[in-house]
Parts: sequence; C-alpha cells; structure tokens
Amino acid sequence: MAWEWRFEKADGATTEPAQAPGDFGTQGDAESWIGEVWQELLAEGVDQVTLLEDGAEVYGPMSLHAAAED
Repeated sequence: MAWEWRFEKADGATTEPAQAPGDFGTQGDAESWIGEVWQELLAEGVDQVTLLEDGAEVYGPMSLHAAAED
C-alpha cells in the first residue's frame, strides 16, 4: 500500500510543494509528516491536502489554515 498527499489550492486546483515527500508506508507516517510540515506547506501556497491510499481518496480536502476563533 502506498499513502500519499495531494496538495491543493483553496479552489481545489492541484499544486506541488517545493519538495514533494513521495509515498509513505503507512497512514500514520503520512499523518505524522503532515503534522510536522503543514506550516511550511501553507507558506509555500498550499491551502489544503487530501490523503490518498493507492490513488483512492481516504479523506480530505483538509484545510491547512487555522480555524477562525469566535
């Protein structure tokens, strides 16, 4: 199984980060990675990500922007 992230702009158009991470061996590895680098991706212009397993969407799009506080 290959786990990977699809990187997107706010309108759903795909984009690529400066350094693509490639595939991950497990869902946990993919999620740990995004947890470590999401701020860098946001600074590069990535607005949201979708997690894929062997090309099939698992979940997403998930915004990288912080939720607005009330």
